Amino acid sequence: METVDVLIIGGGPAGLSCGIEAQRRGYSHLIVEQGGVADAIRRFPTNMTFFSTPELLELGSLPFVTPHVRPTRQEALVYYRKVVEHFGLNVLLHQRAVSGRKAEHGFNVFLEGGRELAAKRVIIATGYFDRPNRLEIPGEDLPHVAHFYDEPYRYYGSNVVVVGGQNSAVETALELYRNGCKVTLVHRGASLGSSVKYWVRPDIENRLREGSIAHYFDSVVTRITEEAVHIECAHSIDRANSIDRANGHSIVLLAQFVFLLTGYRPETELLEAFGIAVDPQTIIPTHNPTSFETNVPGLYLAGSISCGCETSNIFIENGRLHAQSIFDSFR
Repeated sequence: METVDVLIIGGGPAGLSCGIEAQRRGYSHLIVEQGGVADAIRRFPTNMTFFSTPELLELGSLPFVTPHVRPTRQEALVYYRKVVEHFGLNVLLHQRAVSGRKAEHGFNVFLEGGRELAAKRVIIATGYFDRPNRLEIPGEDLPHVAHFYDEPYRYYGSNVVVVGGQNSAVETALELYRNGCKVTLVHRGASLGSSVKYWVRPDIENRLREGSIAHYFDSVVTRITEEAVHIECAHSIDRANSIDRANGHSIVLLAQFVFLLTGYRPETELLEAFGIAVDPQTIIPTHNPTSFETNVPGLYLAGSISCGCETSNIFIENGRLHAQSIFDSFR
């Protein structure tokens, strides 16, 4: 079994940047990705536009050329594929790493299906987009309920409830509304999240104000049935709305489709299989904030996997920079 110098688990921007850095410094490398290149970005909403300008998404000084001020999801997918081709990165796609262990001369990594890989060092760059923050309520797993949003066309003419108050929920609500859906936004906070994109905020606030998109703040979802979403409001609401029925602070919203866009958190099973200590509250893995080396010598983190539940702290823009710090620490 051939042993590479660096095995990188995760083929998103952080993982690709580590591959580029390994190649530049003369280390053999292999990037293992459970899907396609930048698969988490592939699963973003079809019409999504990035918050950042293209130069902040670039890897290895390869220009990200686009006619737009802010690139689209599709442009990013094409760009990151070109990164792999331009730098000749060694990638193993559609292979999921499920476990690993410290070995005499490095690490053994096990893939789904039983294949085994060997490496002197391992970098985990798996992000956090695979596991949604579940509400753990009855009906959450019904067929018409989703934790991910793709595009609006299937839902035309339907009553749709969107749960959440950050960018994902806001942009989903706006796109559904503009494509013929009757949308209700439910959020546990007293107002929209502070991180909502500054050019999107006036749009959603105006739609809420004029009643084009119904909304319930300070409200939590308690149950989902095949036809409705049950919520509890902190305050009594007297609102004329043809698609809900109020009973005190309890409200029933008719819904043919439901999107629970309440954020995501990293999976920890692979980290724990390697012996990385994970804080049970924050889900932040134990690591050196300068070198990104974990409590397991020779095992590193790159990108948003290092921030646990605090997913608003690390993005592509700063996660791509972890590679240089990691390789600078190699001895």
